[in-house]
Amino acid sequence: MSIWTGGSKRKPSGGRYHRSIPKKKALLGRIPSLTRASNKRVIKKIRTKGGGRKNSAVQLKEVNVYDPKKKKTVKAVIQDVLENKASRHYVRMNVITKGAILKTNLGPVKVTNRPGQDGIANAVFTEYKEEVKTTKIKKAKMRKKKAHRDRKVKKVKVKREPLTKKVIKTVTKVVAGKKK
Repeated sequence: MSIWTGGSKRKPSGGRYHRSIPKKKALLGRIPSLTRASNKRVIKKIRTKGGGRKNSAVQLKEVNVYDPKKKKTVKAVIQDVLENKASRHYVRMNVITKGAILKTNLGPVKVTNRPGQDGIANAVFTEYKEEVKTTKIKKAKMRKKKAHRDRKVKKVKVKREPLTKKVIKTVTKVVAGKKK
């Protein structure tokens, strides 16, 4: 099955678009290359529209790092992918895209080009601080645990005097946060 970039056949309401022009080969797409950090460099040559050629990086081991202070470009070895805004799963898969933050032997760098389109990775130094990101579920669990810790159970003796005899009953009240 091919990847199509010519738009949907259906309207948002569910109705059908009727094509005024026939399908064209130029509207065909291609599978994303998903360039990965690896121990070797693998480049795939792709034919483009008009008979041109394009290098697509499948696996990369080095990145060109530009240092704006020294105004020099140096090659660095890629060790790991620290963060990728394109998808959180790309970090686990070591996929390099534009904007990904890589761990190199020179320090953390941010990718400035599209390695799947260019065949090489270019990057600049960045200040990266690893943050512990919590999901909504984790935040809700943390709030629940905190509320449970803050809750205080007190036993209070309440005197009740019915017409026939005196009864002292123990009642437990849950006081959350404030003393009543």
